[in-house]
Amino acid sequence: MTLSPKNRVRRRRLGVATAAAGLLATLLTAGPALATPDPGDGSVKKEKLSSGEAAQDRSAIKSGEIPGVDEIVHSDNIEHLINVPKGALKGTNTDISFQGKYAFAGNYDGFTIYDISNPRSPKTVSEVLCPGGQNDVSVSGDLLFLSTDSSRSDNSCNSKSQSATVKESWEGIKIFDISDKRNPQYVAAVETACGSHTNTIVPERRNVYVYVSSYYPNAAFPDCQPPHDGISVIKVPRKAPEKSAVVGFPVLFPGDGGNPGSPTNPGVSQTSGCHDITVLPSKDLAAGACMGDGILFDIEDPENPRVIERVQDNVNFAFWHSATFNQKANKVVFTDELGGGGAATCNAEIGPNRGANGIYDITGKGDKRELAFRSYFKIDRHQADAEVCVAHNGSLIPVKGRDLMIQAWYQGGISLWDFTDSSKPKEIGYFERGPITLDRVTTGGPWSTYYYNGHVYSNDIAKGLDVLKINDRRTDPAKKVKLGELNVQTQPDYFDDDDDDDDDDHDD
Repeated sequence: MTLSPKNRVRRRRLGVATAAAGLLATLLTAGPALATPDPGDGSVKKEKLSSGEAAQDRSAIKSGEIPGVDEIVHSDNIEHLINVPKGALKGTNTDISFQGKYAFAGNYDGFTIYDISNPRSPKTVSEVLCPGGQNDVSVSGDLLFLSTDSSRSDNSCNSKSQSATVKESWEGIKIFDISDKRNPQYVAAVETACGSHTNTIVPERRNVYVYVSSYYPNAAFPDCQPPHDGISVIKVPRKAPEKSAVVGFPVLFPGDGGNPGSPTNPGVSQTSGCHDITVLPSKDLAAGACMGDGILFDIEDPENPRVIERVQDNVNFAFWHSATFNQKANKVVFTDELGGGGAATCNAEIGPNRGANGIYDITGKGDKRELAFRSYFKIDRHQADAEVCVAHNGSLIPVKGRDLMIQAWYQGGISLWDFTDSSKPKEIGYFERGPITLDRVTTGGPWSTYYYNGHVYSNDIAKGLDVLKINDRRTDPAKKVKLGELNVQTQPDYFDDDDDDDDDDHDD
């Protein structure tokens, strides 16, 4: 759904930034080393636009087809409450996790903890400087898990960038004790093959299992040797995280190793691991977005996940990026990161089916379950040639009887959409900013946009944290659902989970 310009609610300036009370700029001091973005969520070649492309963008702004530079526009059912600019961490903002009244926001330079008890005025509690892109983050109890997928000189937060050809280089999972939100403590590290681009946790009472997604092996990398056709599984004892260790590397693509990519399948990524995994512990189910493949697997034994279905789309999908189950676990939404997070793909030339979400119904039972393709969904709000736009991280909005999702699209902004009818998905709301600049292709916009306890939180790559409120009768029932913890890649069973106590305030 595209709302006409007259229905757009326009804001000439960004929201007023809140004061970052109690800011701790560097809890863990490190040098000025910058993490190197990795393919899959990579750096953008800031290509200068041609004079014709720049002129087209300016014309589109003048006509009202796209918003002006840094202008905010949104549908009338989306309210922008506030923007909190970046603090001490100036790198690329990435994923978000939640616990009680706190949000934990990843950044290529480390992570930030926000107090979101008042969503209209979030406060920065602490910032941890610990470079190591992309610093994908998950939390469980007193533990925080941070992914490092850029080769470092060692596992400390003082490490420097170092070639992966050096055996002593390090990549993997860092573990922090966050019982004191104002002073997180780095307590353990586990090296994993090819690093950790993303992590997904399977929490249990005594242990937390961490599924580590990584890819792009190379014979020249001592710690990232081909074939790399699986994931690392880490077991973390809650009471002794220093004893954390890799307990397995299940092979997910036995035999052929996964999609061969080009030239067999032109334009499709060769599978050499997974980019991201979403688990649904209440159903012992997981979905993996694995470069050239989408998979469904059984996680009844969390140390030994078992693939039960695998699909490919060699026509329209370039890079299987992430996955989201619906509440009934009879659908999966897979996203395609066309252009690797570095291209303007939301335009008429690319079209509606490439760089889109793929909606699959789960049919059958047990080991006979299959993924049946139903449709694509892509925002139809065309973006400027200067705007990197791609399907990215989103979450369910918990409403019984409906399949609703809020999703980040980089500079395509935020999309609120309905896939209750798998074959006829539709956008029902949006929020976006205009281009950062008009002279070159530049990355920016929301990396992760998630619904948590009545509000939407969005980690904007360049602008910081945005808080939104949805005012729509279709999403109103979700306001009754309260969680004590949310890692979007560890999907809760929203309507059977009674654990909504805020019991993590050890530092208050």
